[in-house]
Amino acid sequence: MDTQNLRTFLTLASVKNFTQTANLMFIAQSTVTNRIAELERELGKQLFIRSKKHLSLTREGLLFQDYAKRILDLEEMSLREINSQAFSRAPLRLGTTNTIYECRLAPLLTRLLKEDAGYSINLTISHSVNVLQMLQDGLLDMAFSYQPLQKPGFCCERFETDELLLASAPGNALLEQGIRKEELPGLNYLFCNFALQEVGQFIRELFPPFYQFPFEIDNSTKLLPYLLDGIGCSFLPYSLVRPCLEDGSLISIPLLDFEAPRISCYQSYPAGKKPAFSLVQGEK
Repeated sequence: MDTQNLRTFLTLASVKNFTQTANLMFIAQSTVTNRIAELERELGKQLFIRSKKHLSLTREGLLFQDYAKRILDLEEMSLREINSQAFSRAPLRLGTTNTIYECRLAPLLTRLLKEDAGYSINLTISHSVNVLQMLQDGLLDMAFSYQPLQKPGFCCERFETDELLLASAPGNALLEQGIRKEELPGLNYLFCNFALQEVGQFIRELFPPFYQFPFEIDNSTKLLPYLLDGIGCSFLPYSLVRPCLEDGSLISIPLLDFEAPRISCYQSYPAGKKPAFSLVQGEK
């Protein structure tokens, strides 16, 4: 499958305009048309719905879009590995969620770089499901996620275990005394969709079905500025809020009649291909 055709397909799928695609790729518009037609013939499926004023992906086009991205990623990674053989540094491709990176991985990578262990590190930050898929596609050597990878051909080890705290800015005397489970829906709660299986389920079940939170976000590190500005409260990992607890800019609200689960994160890698160094820290 011609990768130029794939790049043309992805560009057209993004801008949804043949002329703009041609301009972005510095090719003739007829070349764009021919490449898409060739790709559709090869796949035996129509990828775009065309009209005079509108261009959109077909169902097959939407499905193929993700595969096309992964094919190009694989090509880029393979070329990088081939070319890296001419250099002394060993390539190390890591994928991680943002929270694991900010709270745990960054200090370890800093140490690794200071020690100059001879690696050429390529770091990807995304959601758990994405980095685990990249690992299975051969695009990563190791993935750090909140979801364990339980598939043949891969090893999965616990990387860290963290406490989950209900954090808020100081100043509310009632909150500082603690809160009961039934009182949570009455708070200005900022919801982070951790996508952490039992942890995410635990938080949602603290509130009524279909409860509308005043604010939702999928990245817990981005919640801190709101809490520090005195807006609401939220369950967050201890390792994330520890500096704020130590300097007094945030407090941990005591839970009076219920307990929060602990958060586990994992490192996964292909069986028999563990990197020469170990980043496993063990359960805290």
